[in-house]
Amino acid sequence: MSDPAAETVEAKSTIPDTKQNSGGRRIVDAPSDLHKIVVVGGGAGGLELVTGLGNKLARRKRADVRLVDRTRTHIWKPLLHEIAAGSMAVGRHELDYLAQAHWHSFRYNYGEMIGLDRTARLVHLASTADEEGRQITPDRWVPYDTLVLAIGSISNDFSTPGVAEHAIKLDTPVEAERFNRRLINACVRAHAEEKEIEPGQLHVTIIGAGATGTELSAELHRTARGLVAYGLDRIDPERDIKITLVEAAPRILPALPERIADATMNELNKLGVEVLTGQRVTEVKADGVVMENGDFVPSALVVWAAGVQGPPVLTDLDGLEVSRANTLVVRDTLQTTKDDNIFVIGDCAYLVPEGEETPIPPRAQAAHQQSSHLLKQIPRVLRGDAPKPFKYQDFGSLVSLGHYTTVGNLMGFISGRSMMIEGLFAKLMYRSLYKMHEVALHGYVKVALDTISRMITRRTEPHIKLH
Repeated sequence: MSDPAAETVEAKSTIPDTKQNSGGRRIVDAPSDLHKIVVVGGGAGGLELVTGLGNKLARRKRADVRLVDRTRTHIWKPLLHEIAAGSMAVGRHELDYLAQAHWHSFRYNYGEMIGLDRTARLVHLASTADEEGRQITPDRWVPYDTLVLAIGSISNDFSTPGVAEHAIKLDTPVEAERFNRRLINACVRAHAEEKEIEPGQLHVTIIGAGATGTELSAELHRTARGLVAYGLDRIDPERDIKITLVEAAPRILPALPERIADATMNELNKLGVEVLTGQRVTEVKADGVVMENGDFVPSALVVWAAGVQGPPVLTDLDGLEVSRANTLVVRDTLQTTKDDNIFVIGDCAYLVPEGEETPIPPRAQAAHQQSSHLLKQIPRVLRGDAPKPFKYQDFGSLVSLGHYTTVGNLMGFISGRSMMIEGLFAKLMYRSLYKMHEVALHGYVKVALDTISRMITRRTEPHIKLH
């Protein structure tokens, strides 16, 4: 989905002119007379922020605004379970960073942050290469005056043996698509074989019953049966396909209110999803998972969706303070405790609000609120004023069980109390979260037109991915 006009500025936006400093570093050239704002990470919060800053500051030549990301396109992370299940086509929802930069007046640098020099105010980017090993961009350093880190989080496998070799995590669209291909191939293979389908051959075990794992289990229930309906009729979905959800905590959705967990559990029981709570996985093998109590769950397809931690680069980022989960500790202004020139938002930020005992949870609504807050505070910083404190407001939680239902609660709408919602209204509220994200990136008119377009084309395509 690249834009022809955007391609003409690739040399400027992706591989900008560089210069060597006295230390032999390759420095990305930037206007010296403008305040340099660098946002690392084009996820939900980072892309919303850099888009807003591009419109507000860069377009008016008040600052040089730049996005750094190790990938070239953006997908809203809460959609990854739908990509993994095959109920969403990536191409219709991914956004090209280069095109977004062209449309909203910011610059884009392709590369992964691997280090930081706070004294010189430089972000270190690793070189990139194509599939044949040819270099695309060199090792270089990006200068900044104000730095915003929004690199998200990754799954924590707690060093469980076999996870890296036999399980797939859902941290990126690439991993989600890889699981989807593995699922489709397993079904096609089982249909083509003359022998009987073996136990576990089409079983899926999802480790971690948080929002991602729980939502994936419901999506897989539908898409697996959809694959059979499209002609793989040697497979009996009730007999041959089994979905198991494993959670170490006493119940599913341990971070959400118990009422939501109970309602979700009732729906999973109706779908026939096997739920194992209060049990830990000690090893993942090629043909299944080993439980702490010694039980073996046969499964050729394993998804690891348990645990959250900061990316490895944060472990020692030039002395910045990190939490036990390897996320960056920030003050209520979202500035790091060690450096006022560095802000952190989204899943990689660790902030315990005043009067609270637990940090702000890693949710899309938190990243959205933090992005909106910094969009107002960074112009204050440019004027020499101190940024105002961030106030997080929990609007509730929603869990989508795909085609079947959505359950959740809304906070603070009725006399400041929580209201339980379910069904169509909850599903509309869940979809509205994504629409809010799209509006922040494109505006109301473009989102409305794009929504209508998707509704029309959806009628001419299969509702699940078949290849």
